[in-house]
Amino acid sequence: MNTSVVGAPSVAAAPDLAGLEPVEKIKRRWPMFLGGALTLLMIVALGRELFDAGLAGLSKASPANPLFYVVFAIYYLGPPTFDYIIFRRLWRIPLSGMAALHKKRISNEVLFGYTGEAYFYAWARQRTQMVAAPFGAVKDVTILSAIAGNAVTLAVVAVALPLGITLLTAIQQKAVLGSIAVIVGTSVPFMIFSKRVFSLPGRTLWWIFGVHCARILAGSFFVALAWHFAMPDVPLGTWLFLAAARLLAWRLPLVPNKELVFATFAIMVIGQGEALSELMALIAALTLIAHVTLIAGFSVYALFKRTR
Repeated sequence: MNTSVVGAPSVAAAPDLAGLEPVEKIKRRWPMFLGGALTLLMIVALGRELFDAGLAGLSKASPANPLFYVVFAIYYLGPPTFDYIIFRRLWRIPLSGMAALHKKRISNEVLFGYTGEAYFYAWARQRTQMVAAPFGAVKDVTILSAIAGNAVTLAVVAVALPLGITLLTAIQQKAVLGSIAVIVGTSVPFMIFSKRVFSLPGRTLWWIFGVHCARILAGSFFVALAWHFAMPDVPLGTWLFLAAARLLAWRLPLVPNKELVFATFAIMVIGQGEALSELMALIAALTLIAHVTLIAGFSVYALFKRTR
């Protein structure tokens, strides 16, 4: 009789302790909700671009050379692949992490800057068994990506600007010089206060910086190669020069209408205005199609995985 009375509280206490478990799980579900919300926003934004004349470029004449599409695929897959190399070393993420990195890239391109980093951080927080404190690494990789972009841009300026400065108007020249000052001014503080800004060891930071520089240079090379296969009558060297100009136009902060500035500069160099415009529209449309295909595939796979 006494044994049953003594044991009763422990039996009754078990459901109460178990009932606390879902509450703790709910507190940890915000990364899942954030990731889901950003994925939904990506789908909406992609749908809007898709039906808002986003596929107009596909109605133009497409390159007959299959190497154009092969090189375009390599160019498209480049950014998440280099990110995977970085986070594979930092966190040993599995190959399935490529899906999150693709979503990170798509979010940054179709929503607004750094929403991709927010998505990837939420994805990492859901996998605390893989990485305990993901914020520091995501922050360091993001900052180093910007610094690497600035460094490569300044190197491109040093090489290309003396050759192409005469093709720019006086206003454009002032905008370029002012942008260079902004790039230097925004990069120097991170270098001066690096010990307070960065979380990772110095050797790892330099390695990440090198990977980002390789990503930027590889992207410029492969987009130039794709352009060359689409318009083979223009020498590859000219396309490489234009790829450098494109990188310069997109990274300079004080230059308005970056796409128009680059298109104008490119037309001045190669002359074939209509063909070049059609090629740029085609690449933009193919990029959009790739975004939509990947998001749709990831969503279907996630739904199938949950139903199982």
